[in-house]
Amino acid sequence: MTRLGYQIPNFTYPGEAGKDVFRSVVDQAKAAEAAGFDRVFVMDHFYQLPGIGQHDEPMFECYSMLSALAQHTETVRLSALVTGNTYRHPTLLAKTITALDHVSGGRATLGIGAGWFELEHDSLGYEFGTFTDRFEKLEEALQIIIPMLRGEKVSLDGKHYQVADAVNSPAPLSRIPVMIGGNGEKKTLRMVAQYADESNLATGPASDVPRKLDALAGHCERLGRDRSEIKVTKLTMAVVAPTMEEAEADLREIGAIKGWNDEAIDMIKAFFIVGDPDTVGESLSELMDAGLDGLTINLAGNGHKTERIGLLGEIANKVMT
Repeated sequence: MTRLGYQIPNFTYPGEAGKDVFRSVVDQAKAAEAAGFDRVFVMDHFYQLPGIGQHDEPMFECYSMLSALAQHTETVRLSALVTGNTYRHPTLLAKTITALDHVSGGRATLGIGAGWFELEHDSLGYEFGTFTDRFEKLEEALQIIIPMLRGEKVSLDGKHYQVADAVNSPAPLSRIPVMIGGNGEKKTLRMVAQYADESNLATGPASDVPRKLDALAGHCERLGRDRSEIKVTKLTMAVVAPTMEEAEADLREIGAIKGWNDEAIDMIKAFFIVGDPDTVGESLSELMDAGLDGLTINLAGNGHKTERIGLLGEIANKVMT
């Protein structure tokens, strides 16, 4: 299960790092592995997200990227954080995850969520539907994908998906963990209790965590699930450097190529942990003290500087011990 994950959410880099984007992504994944991270994640989006950049900035299809990263890493598990269920039919996703497991030597994790980025759906032709539609689809998808990953033949005549005797051959090399991402206390965390091995909470304050954990525990009790079987992690966005001044400079450097003005940078600093090792370590400790089992962290502002990943690994591993 995820103890310490590293997410790569950004493919827009300044200077030399911007000339070979794929090589920079590989370098980040290798640096994360060397720094003690046990998961490497990329986002399952085709447009960059608001708050990180403009929608037309470079973005790679995640499973092609993860399969490529499998050839350049040895120990880290590989996953989307998280797969947008609306972008692929469940049977295709089961086959895709299985292929990733094989090309990585048994290191695949299925991270999945209901999908939320309406602009991306509307622009690229994916049906967005209502909030209820997307969560109904996610639950039906889980009822197809999980049995397929466990070697079972699956039939489902659902409202959104219909499959008949669906077979997944070859079977995965490993028992692929299932992580459901999202914060919703009524729907998302109930599905975690019913179907998942892991829960990844989206960005937000540490003060929200105990309430989420209580909600998950309540769902587990109602469903007869042992709460201790489920590991809960949380996504955190950071910009870390040896000094506060260097962290601020890194943020402004990436802001210069993304067109962030002072107001935008101030808004980003309200959502990111920006600072030196003491500042970042204190914030990570606060999250862990709230009851989490692990953390997933990205360096959206300066991950292309791989020495920052090594520094983040030192800080995070100290927090986790």
